[in-house]
This record gives sequence, structure tokens and C-alpha cells, in this order.
Amino acid sequence: MTTIYRGKRDYIIESESTQYQTDDFSFDALFQAENPADWLTSKVQKLDPAAENTELGSESWLPPLESQEIWAAGVTYFRSRTARMEEAESAGGDIFYDKVYDAERPELFFKATPKRARGHLAPIRIRKDSTWDVPEPELTLAINSSGQIFGFTIGNDMSSRSIEGENPLYLPQAKVYRGSCALGPGLVVGPEAVSPATAIQLEILRNGEVGFEGSTKVDQIKRGLDELAEFLFLENEFPDGALLMTGTGIVPDNDFTLQSGDVVRISIDGLGVLENQVE
Repeated sequence: MTTIYRGKRDYIIESESTQYQTDDFSFDALFQAENPADWLTSKVQKLDPAAENTELGSESWLPPLESQEIWAAGVTYFRSRTARMEEAESAGGDIFYDKVYDAERPELFFKATPKRARGHLAPIRIRKDSTWDVPEPELTLAINSSGQIFGFTIGNDMSSRSIEGENPLYLPQAKVYRGSCALGPGLVVGPEAVSPATAIQLEILRNGEVGFEGSTKVDQIKRGLDELAEFLFLENEFPDGALLMTGTGIVPDNDFTLQSGDVVRISIDGLGVLENQVE
């Protein structure tokens, strides 16, 4: 496996416990490659190892993308189906979430442009016109321009449950706003990075103490990862590839809402830890 971390001025590429530092790297070229893993291997072979290793977990990183759109899948876990039905019940929209969970076609929606995404240790936001906000920890797929999944990262699909619950047609406002998406810390290239047994964990710290924690596994996703990628590319085109969040199986209880100052930590086995503070 090889992991790419995007800094403000250069990139750190970690492959087989060796770090390489370069300012000559393009996520667009990686996502446009017919075989991104081979392209990356060829790139690494031309680099010299870094003089000294960087403590990657303690550094802040920009989101691992360039021109790629970020999309998301909804109601792919049973827990997400239940939570969506609960929040939309008063508006009479709960039946739609029940139907999409069992439907042939998945729920897919646009999440963020690159400029709206935040990286590791960057601040994320809750809407000031929302009263009920939660993070959504999600395995995120890196898909090349041909529609092939070649890598993975951690995603936080921030969501206003109060706005979406008021009316399902408000989904874009509940999901798409500045600072509503975080990705990172790096992009891991290699199919072996994720398996059905891969664990996803969420921890929310408030005033230094755990306010909420939960976990799930990739095998709890109802739909196949290739299936989600195939529907995303159906009758659509992504010349620079795309990133696709695959839904969440961890939803805080209904009496919990994020507050400014909370710290959200999402960890996925093999992909690291994505941490952001709420503002």
C-alpha cells in the first residue's frame, strides 16, 4: 500500500515504511491514469527517500484531492435508515428512507467541491441556522476517470439533521455548505487497504471528555462498493475522477448535537485517523 499526504507546499508519499517528499505530484494525473497504482509506483521509483521521517499523525494536511468532485451515498447502513426515518417522521418523509434502503437504485448526492472540503486538523462547521448537527464517519472511495476504485480515505459527511428532517427536499442545504466535508489524513492506494472486517470508529470529545463514541464495520454496508461506483458513473462523466463517501453506520442518539469546540475523531483501520474541531 502507498499513502499520499498533501501539504501546503509539497507532498509526503509513504510506501513500505519509506517516506518520500516531493513538490512534483498531481492528484489529477493519478485519478486520470488508466491504472493509478502502476502510475504511482512509477512515480515513487523516481524519488529519493526523505532525509528524515515526518510524524504524519500530528501534522495538518490538506484534503487528498485536486479537481475531483466529492459525492456521497445515503442510507447504506441499517442504522442510517433508522435514523433518517426518525428525523423525517414528523414531516411525513420517513417512508422514502425505508424505500431507498431496499431499492435497486442507491441514494447518491453531490457533497462538495474541492474548495469546500477540509483536511486533517482543519476546522469543520455546523450551520448557524441548524439546531441538530452530527458528523457522519464514512469510508470514502477514490475512483479514477474510468470508474475503477483504486484507493480509499476517511470522510466526514457533516449533516444538519434538523434541516433534512424538516423536509427531505432540503437535503442539499443540510449537506452542502462551507466546511461541511472533511477528508484525510491521506489517500491510501491499494485494494488490500480495506476488507469487510475493516473497523470504522467515531469519537467526539467535548471539553476534553468523550461525549459520544461508536463503531461499525465495512461489512455492515448493504451495497457493494463497486455497485455504488457503478451507479455514480452511470450516465455521468468524471474526467478527473471522483471521491465517493459510502454512507454511515454510526449515528449519535437523538438527544446529541454537535457544539462549537467539539473535536471529531474518525478512525478506519489501515487508513489512519481524521481529526477536526467544530467551529
